[in-house]
Amino acid sequence: MTLPLPTNTPASSSALVLFSGGQDSTTCLAWALEHFDRVETISFDYGQRHVVELECRTRVVAALRAQFPKWAAKLGNDHMIDLKVLGQISDTALTQAKTIQLNKDKLPNTFVPGRNLMFLTFAAAVAYRRDLKVLVGGMCETDYSGYPDCRDDTLKALQVALNLGMDQRFVIETPLMWIDKARTWKLAESLGEQRLVELIRTETHTCYLGARDVLHDWGYGCGKCPACELRARGWAAYRSARKD
Repeated sequence: MTLPLPTNTPASSSALVLFSGGQDSTTCLAWALEHFDRVETISFDYGQRHVVELECRTRVVAALRAQFPKWAAKLGNDHMIDLKVLGQISDTALTQAKTIQLNKDKLPNTFVPGRNLMFLTFAAAVAYRRDLKVLVGGMCETDYSGYPDCRDDTLKALQVALNLGMDQRFVIETPLMWIDKARTWKLAESLGEQRLVELIRTETHTCYLGARDVLHDWGYGCGKCPACELRARGWAAYRSARKD
């Protein structure tokens, strides 16, 4: 599999990865470690129901350091930002004890309005201070729930706004934008072979409900929420393609 290469990246080889502890952000972190000389991570506590992901991310980073020496030297500071105010002003199934369903506008009520916009704005502020030129996120238009803040057009517009507002030349990289979940698993294999695939399968967290009591073939989760279903389908397609 050909790895997606950074696009229009500034000369300074440094990146800040939005790293939640999930499958997509872990794959993006590995991608950044493969392509940049200095990589830092940032995450956000926004009152999410699946706050267990924030615990998983520390284990994932520790495993990356231990199992991938070539990346360990590149992996720098981690930043945790308290954004609980986002959860306080949101009325969604990710921040409240609500049943997951479609809203009248056909968007799932797992959509947290403004989440990625806030994440990237705060990330840019940290990157400004840390002299990191590339912001890396796991947003995707191929396998997603229709969230408007995951669209390529949204992120291109936000990149322009951040650069104008901070008088910088940040680049927002989204390595997963045009690939599905099966190819995301394949990308992880291309980056770190089966060691990375197994780490992602057993240590990362995707389930919207925060369930980690059952280890399925594809990882931990309730197995019923949209995030689990998407991850499971991607895993099945990835494994099927490996057997062909």
